[in-house]
Amino acid sequence: MIKLSHITKTYDSPSGPVQALKGIDLTIERGEIYGIIGLSGAGKSTLVRCINLLERPTTGTVLVDGKDMTALSESELRAARKDIGMIFQHFNLLSSATVYDNVAFPLRLSGVSPEEIQQKVEPLLDLVGLSDKREQYPSQLSGGQKQRVGIARALASDPKVLLCDEATSALDPQTTKSILELIKDINQKLALTVVVITHEMQVIKDICDKVAVIEHGVITEQGSVLEIFTNPQKPITKEFISVLLSNDLPTAFRGQPISETPTEGSFLLLRLIFIGTTADNPVIANMVRAVPKVEVTMLFGNLDRIKSTPFGRMIIGLTGAQEDIRDALDFLSKEDVRVEVIGYVRRHDSIADESSR
Repeated sequence: MIKLSHITKTYDSPSGPVQALKGIDLTIERGEIYGIIGLSGAGKSTLVRCINLLERPTTGTVLVDGKDMTALSESELRAARKDIGMIFQHFNLLSSATVYDNVAFPLRLSGVSPEEIQQKVEPLLDLVGLSDKREQYPSQLSGGQKQRVGIARALASDPKVLLCDEATSALDPQTTKSILELIKDINQKLALTVVVITHEMQVIKDICDKVAVIEHGVITEQGSVLEIFTNPQKPITKEFISVLLSNDLPTAFRGQPISETPTEGSFLLLRLIFIGTTADNPVIANMVRAVPKVEVTMLFGNLDRIKSTPFGRMIIGLTGAQEDIRDALDFLSKEDVRVEVIGYVRRHDSIADESSR
């Protein structure tokens, strides 16, 4: 649906050229919700604006539904942009126009008749839950309602693609959740391809199918959201994910040296990741039954969802004879569970107990 090939973007500045994008290659399939995440200044907003050529790439090609956007004339580009809706962080509504007129505005610019506008706008207001606000003005609306108007306006031309540039950054968490649910609903009902630009990993986690991480104008990592969350490779990706999924050890073990070999009174700490149906399976209970001589201490655990997929994380400590611990690790390796061996660590309180003797 969308294919970016070798995209670069260079701006002139008083101090010389600034390269905002450096050879971006990206493919977004039809019907996907694709997230692009990065810190401020990473190039993500420039990238999304290259898709509809609000920013023209310095080099490279942009294909949208088979059309090379960079090769179109100005009139062809205006026509092609009707297939690409866009919503913004700060809504960009006409303050002197009603909700109805804000949604109708792009249709009037295109010369659509009042009857056709009514047939288009009223279902859109119903879709975004604003039928009862049609005669109100932006100043009378909450932030979430303003964004719903922006979404309805973006859908007025029946686009095939919806670009969301930090669309929830100005909203409180509860309103953000409702807007994300609306975007997900629109994606499913209208079979839209959605591109989400954000600096918030929670947004990616809640609605996106795939994600690309951009840093200093370069895509450093990309893949399915599930893959990226459960097995991040790059430091910037791990930093984003750590906001939601901390990899810190439980408090009782923090600051203690980690050893590859057992020491007296130490636990072998394991970090376990459960995905999909395995999140509901009694893996630990089964392991204890299979290897009864190993002692298991539950140190941390939570169950969450990445979009619609169950996702569990757990830290456990194993103690016992080495052959029993090996048997326990062998058991876990045969289960559909991801195991990370942290190492042998002693608790703070066990060290304190020894020092008080």
